[in-house]
Amino acid sequence: MEYLKSAELAWSWAQSNPEVYYRQDDMNKVFQPEVQTGAYGDNSVADEKIWAASELYISTQNVDYLQYISNPESFNLPSWNRVDWLGYYSLLRFSSELPNLPENLISSIKSILIETANSYVESANASYYYSVMGQSAKDFVWGSNSVASNQGIALIQAYILTEDSKYLQHALGNLDYILGKNATGYSFVTGFGYKTPKSPHHRLAEAEPEKEPLPGFMVGGPNPGQQDGCNYTSKIPDESFVDEACSYASNEIAINWNAPFAYLVNALEVLKVEGRF
Repeated sequence: MEYLKSAELAWSWAQSNPEVYYRQDDMNKVFQPEVQTGAYGDNSVADEKIWAASELYISTQNVDYLQYISNPESFNLPSWNRVDWLGYYSLLRFSSELPNLPENLISSIKSILIETANSYVESANASYYYSVMGQSAKDFVWGSNSVASNQGIALIQAYILTEDSKYLQHALGNLDYILGKNATGYSFVTGFGYKTPKSPHHRLAEAEPEKEPLPGFMVGGPNPGQQDGCNYTSKIPDESFVDEACSYASNEIAINWNAPFAYLVNALEVLKVEGRF
């Protein structure tokens, strides 16, 4: 309960200070030592409010939080700067325990999610790799493997709603993509597969390069942006990957990519044990 009280206090502070954003460059001019990581600038907190209000409503059932949860107009694949659908997923999960949850809100969430999942399935059926991932060059952003992971999570949520196995099969297809069924032939998870990253951009791996990297970490994946300036062999979006420690644009290990990957793997494992597929 202490954590919940802290969360409510944080919410109250945010409501009282709606224009206070994290401005790393400005802070570095005032405080020492400077923060040297990426600034992760985000000029909109509307999505964070939806996620926070959803979790607080679930935990407290205080209907005051509902006014901050708007009906979704479209599906936004979760990413570091777009988190509203993490809140919507939680509302779906606990909808049967929330008697005051507006029916039009939950109906809108379900409808948009199923529509998105169906579009994923249709695109995958026409794919050479039979995977949802990679149907558009836009999938291959910085941390593209998190796109594959989050697409898989959306498909799992659709399965939970409908129990239609096609969604599970395509969630599994995205896991197959991550584990080697892709244009590079790499399993993008250290220590798992025939061809895996040996030199990830990761402080622990770089500290002892003569050793195999710790197993179980997913690297970022193909990224034609190639922002790190390393020596890539291809600019083709789904082949733009290099297994070099310098490649923070394609071979980095980051928690916000590994979190959805961990969910995808473990959710599929649980569903398999339960005999769902």
